[in-house]
Amino acid sequence: MFTQEQKLASIRIVIVEPAGDRNIGAISRVMKNFGLQQLILVNPQCDPHSEEAQHMAVHAQDVLAAAQIVETLPEALQGCVRAIATTARWREMPLEHPQAALPWLLETPLEQASALIFGPECRGLSNQELNYAQRFVRIPTNPNYSSLNLAQAVAVCCYELTQSVPFNHSDRTAPLDYAAIDELEGYYQHLQEVLLTIGYVYPHTAASRMEKFRQIFNRAHLDKNELSMLRGILTQMQWALQKKPDKF
Repeated sequence: MFTQEQKLASIRIVIVEPAGDRNIGAISRVMKNFGLQQLILVNPQCDPHSEEAQHMAVHAQDVLAAAQIVETLPEALQGCVRAIATTARWREMPLEHPQAALPWLLETPLEQASALIFGPECRGLSNQELNYAQRFVRIPTNPNYSSLNLAQAVAVCCYELTQSVPFNHSDRTAPLDYAAIDELEGYYQHLQEVLLTIGYVYPHTAASRMEKFRQIFNRAHLDKNELSMLRGILTQMQWALQKKPDKF
């Protein structure tokens, strides 16, 4: 049986290009309030170790000090098998209530990481950044003033996570070995290469079409064996195209 602390410790809180060091300190504090430990900052636009950040962290300086700084979102998601992105704006993809979606992050085995992604204070996550997530949440707020402070949004989601920690996994069968997000990214690049070769997509339409394919496969939540099978199909297609180009 996994403890609440173990399950929450496996969740990464990923902040893309944060602009306020006070917000980073406040996020560290709220993470410690709810038992989360992994803070990852993607290309921060401020000093996460400033005096103001330390002041706002209060008794969570250990979380702040342990925060990882990376250059890109794919780096932050390295090794993750599940990722949920947050957005304050209405999008074309399905948006879920945090209470409904966030428990999904806690269903992976302890040795497999998951991530909850937040965008910059000034703009939120871009469509390209949203492509790296498999599910999307929107915190319901007053439509006349829907924008939450970044640290407040993190607090709401951390609270929802603590309310949904599954305590008893004794009846669970052997867990699936889910494909990591970086492995999926390799598949998407491979798929685009093949689709360009056979003329299903063109350079000027590839990006929009690949967004649709990402949504389909992200919903499927592939395990490593399934991903290997799909990549094997692509490899065989490439071999066939080279072997008998006149038939294609």
